[in-house]
Amino acid sequence: MMDSRQVSGRSARFRRRAGLCLLVLVVVAGTGWTMAALWFQAPQALRMVLMACAVVTGAGLIWLASRRPARAWAGVLVAGVAVGLWWSSILPRNDRDWAPDVAHIVTGRVEGNALTLYNVRDFEWRGENDFTPRWQTRRYDLDQLNSVDLFSSVWASPAIAHTLIGFGFANGERIVFSIEIRKEKGEAFSEIGGFFKEFELALIASDENDIIRLRTDARGETVSLFPLKVTPEQARHLLLSYVALGNRLAEQPEFYQTLTSNCTTIIYQLARLAHPGIPFDWRILLSGYLPDYLHEHGMLKDGGPLDEIRRQAVIAPQNGRAEPYSAAIRAP
Repeated sequence: MMDSRQVSGRSARFRRRAGLCLLVLVVVAGTGWTMAALWFQAPQALRMVLMACAVVTGAGLIWLASRRPARAWAGVLVAGVAVGLWWSSILPRNDRDWAPDVAHIVTGRVEGNALTLYNVRDFEWRGENDFTPRWQTRRYDLDQLNSVDLFSSVWASPAIAHTLIGFGFANGERIVFSIEIRKEKGEAFSEIGGFFKEFELALIASDENDIIRLRTDARGETVSLFPLKVTPEQARHLLLSYVALGNRLAEQPEFYQTLTSNCTTIIYQLARLAHPGIPFDWRILLSGYLPDYLHEHGMLKDGGPLDEIRRQAVIAPQNGRAEPYSAAIRAP
């Protein structure tokens, strides 16, 4: 049998090896994250140089770990603080050279039952990159608010969808709110970039003839319309929550975050203001399944079989037809 000194020696060696493995894991993960952050945030002229420095620093810390673990841990701490200070210095802004479709964020003012929205988008889209821009001021009577719709737009994987919320009024007016990335001119969406402060958030308010037709006709996305079951009080609360969000983003810009601050998670946060009992669910993250979640909780206006609801919800492209767009997409 081993004596106590042998047991103690083996235990010490195990702790050293475990500590070394943990240190190497921390360095590799930290270096990988730093390189990705530099790729999206470092000035282009310095990007490759800084990424090379990150690799050299990581390799040096791993080399030091096998000889002076305590110093290596101290180096990890210093490097982590330096990267953290740099990362915290990257702040969202509202004064970049924005792409035309997100050039403005909607804001609003409520006076009694009158809602005034500023910077409502009403573009005429002839193609995805061919359009006539128009930004307008609109006024709505909150007493006329009588419906809320969910739009789900799928472009690739059925598990991921862009979600929009529309509000209808008794006089036939409609307005759709869309939480989107605020791209600069020449930028393209990147799911990975959404983890690294690549985009700010934008709240767009628009006519259905703009924001829904763009997706169905110009982009060829599969867009579905799901009327929601809400009380007048919940509809009003939800609408005013969007107005408050737009006002806040116009004053205090925020970053888009792929998991925690995207079109669906923010809708969920706003919906909880109007309906506090809504539970969190994995289908909020995999937004293509959001209609399934709403159907399960009795929040779709149509309570029939889900497969049939989904089939009837798909909006057919209108291909430039002259009849009012909102009426056409709701025609039986």
